[in-house]
Amino acid sequence: MSTAVETLDISPVGRVEGDLDVRVDIENGVVTNAWTHAEMFRGFEVILKDKDPQAGLVVTPRACGICGASHLTCAAWALDTAWGTTVPRNAILARNLGQIVESLQSLPRHHYGLWMIDYTNDNYAMSPFYEEAVKRYSPFTGTSYEAGVTISGRPVEIYALLGGQWPHSSFMVPGGVMCSPTLTDITRAWSILEHFRQNWIEPLWFGCSMERYEEIQTLEQFEAWLDEKPEHANSDLGLFWRMSKDIGLDKYGKGHGRFTTWGYLPHEDKYQNPTINGRADAVIMKSGIYDGASDTFSPMDQSFVREDTQHAWYDEGGAVHPFDRTTNPVAKNTIDPAGKYSWSTAVSHAEAGRLEAGPLARRLIAGNEAGHDFQHKDGLVLDMYRKMGGASTMLRHFARMHELCILYREAERNLREFRLNDEWYIKPTEKDGQGWGATEAIRGALCHWIDVRDGKIANYQIIAPTTWNVGPRTAEGTRGPIEEALIGTPIKNTADPVEVGHVCRSYDSCLVCTVHAHDAKSGDELARFRTA
Repeated sequence: MSTAVETLDISPVGRVEGDLDVRVDIENGVVTNAWTHAEMFRGFEVILKDKDPQAGLVVTPRACGICGASHLTCAAWALDTAWGTTVPRNAILARNLGQIVESLQSLPRHHYGLWMIDYTNDNYAMSPFYEEAVKRYSPFTGTSYEAGVTISGRPVEIYALLGGQWPHSSFMVPGGVMCSPTLTDITRAWSILEHFRQNWIEPLWFGCSMERYEEIQTLEQFEAWLDEKPEHANSDLGLFWRMSKDIGLDKYGKGHGRFTTWGYLPHEDKYQNPTINGRADAVIMKSGIYDGASDTFSPMDQSFVREDTQHAWYDEGGAVHPFDRTTNPVAKNTIDPAGKYSWSTAVSHAEAGRLEAGPLARRLIAGNEAGHDFQHKDGLVLDMYRKMGGASTMLRHFARMHELCILYREAERNLREFRLNDEWYIKPTEKDGQGWGATEAIRGALCHWIDVRDGKIANYQIIAPTTWNVGPRTAEGTRGPIEEALIGTPIKNTADPVEVGHVCRSYDSCLVCTVHAHDAKSGDELARFRTA
């Protein structure tokens, strides 16, 4: 057998959300090395410099057309911590609800519109599930594709009840929210949730009631649920699981095996006087770090975040905390795998190293039994991780979709907890200072840092989930999470390396939040992408 190394440059890998390019070395049918190229420059940090501190509330939600609520909540909490505001409980609930329903819309949209399309690839024509996959998941014509993409728009109708529009609302502001829902609004929100449940979650996704699925706590119980009724095995979740195992998606995509989450959804009674240091003890979904090799949990502290630009197209020196970044892009962005090759920085933890962000990280850390009584605990994905040999492309996507019931129930709780006659906004006192706002976008850990001096933004920094995951090597040569996850991936057909797409899409890599490009001076073409 030949041991020659074949190098593939795949451009683009993503279908919709930004332009991720990947270079892989393949030897004997297996990926042996990988580089992820973020091909466009995001200039929000440059745009916001010297602007009014509240400019981030308007500008940053436009970093992405599908997770603007996550950016908005980070921008609002960053100013809340900088200004020392008081945020009423109704406003915390409204912020949380806006983010939850935006995440709910993303689940079927990603699953059908971006993920399951790959299961119709000709490489899987020999699978016994292939014919059914083509019937359900073919783009535009698939029965489940059409139903899932169509229903995905319903949850954000609730967001529009709060923010007036979706996407790109700016209804979250320092000190609260600029809305005051009526009883009619709350009733409409309930009906939208119920429609989402009765027309997709239960009949199509689970093939059973949410209550039955929520009884599952272990891998063995999940497998027993699959065999319990034909409706379970033949549901879209059941077909995803069975076909994924049949085509081997549980066998590759491992990665570094270290994970992080900022946690999210501050409790309405625990974070009304927000501080940077007090956030971790106030969020319903726990923050933390999970090390899969040692099977241990540890806290996550924003002060340990470092951005390394050694292999990124910036001229900023060594690894620094975001508060110390200058965002100084270089003019020439030639791809050099041994040098600079990406607009994304390499994000690390000063002690724990490279960390994977995303739904898998959230679900693993949700399995940590430690925490406060009000904090969410859920051990299913952690049990699967331990028993299935760690991370994989299959488990990473399952973890994302497993959050469906969890988010739905929290949306219900938010609607029950509103006290419509109470305050929604308390006017803050503007002042100089540093602030930090964090959350979990559907793709993972998102945070904003703001430094206000002389009444203006002196520095604004964003680290998006894809920045964590798609970043290049560090100065020490440590690969980024996606780069590492690609190692060992089997490639059946180098003319159609669908397996590379599986790994990257298991992270739902979204370059829109990570990088943007525009050469206003010259108008020169910065890059050209092959789309077919």
